[in-house]
Amino acid sequence: MNVGDGEVDDEGSAAPDGIPPRRAPRSFSADDEHLLAETEKIATALARMFPGLCEVVLHDLRDPAHAIRLIENNLSGRRIGDSATELGLARVEDPNYPGVVQNYANRFPDGRPAKSTSIGIKNAAGDYIAALCLNLDVSTLSPVTLALSNLVATDPAHREEPLETLGDRNRRVLREVVEAAAAESSTTPRALSRDAKKALVRKLHEDGYFESRNAAQTIADLLGISRASVYTYTK
Repeated sequence: MNVGDGEVDDEGSAAPDGIPPRRAPRSFSADDEHLLAETEKIATALARMFPGLCEVVLHDLRDPAHAIRLIENNLSGRRIGDSATELGLARVEDPNYPGVVQNYANRFPDGRPAKSTSIGIKNAAGDYIAALCLNLDVSTLSPVTLALSNLVATDPAHREEPLETLGDRNRRVLREVVEAAAAESSTTPRALSRDAKKALVRKLHEDGYFESRNAAQTIADLLGISRASVYTYTK
């Protein structure tokens, strides 16, 4: 990384143009270093969940000019010691900057589209000391998304009204009757009281629904009771 004729930090080293030097008024403690070390574990674990797909970067915002502390699944070509991004600089300047900026559109240097999330890490004093950033390479997923979209697409001419129901017709009709009866009580079939279930089973029996195949088991499943209880309720 080239060093420009920027400002000079407290130690006398030049900072690249546009990158603020470490700010003297801010004090950092050993606890801050411990917090970053623990965040490194999270960064490494996240990267290993998505090898080759998601770049994970930990920025040390205590030194914006050399912020990148860790980079896993390197997709952007950056290196440890490279400077903070614009979002990182915004957090350095404003402790009230949002802690999480999620799922925003981004782009890698070679033009590949990315979906990014940036998580700011504050210390006990309320200063942003780090940012954990996830950059998902969506260029490899877009063709898959398109293929799946085409795979599940249906003919527009038949979307409004299904031509058939893939299932036993008697079971479907029975389900509709049971659900409609429960809806009249503003509840679900399984939430009906015992007396209501008994009355519903007797009505179904009187209306001839038990003549269809496996009706007792279907009713039992819908009401959340045993098949034996269904037969008991019919008596």
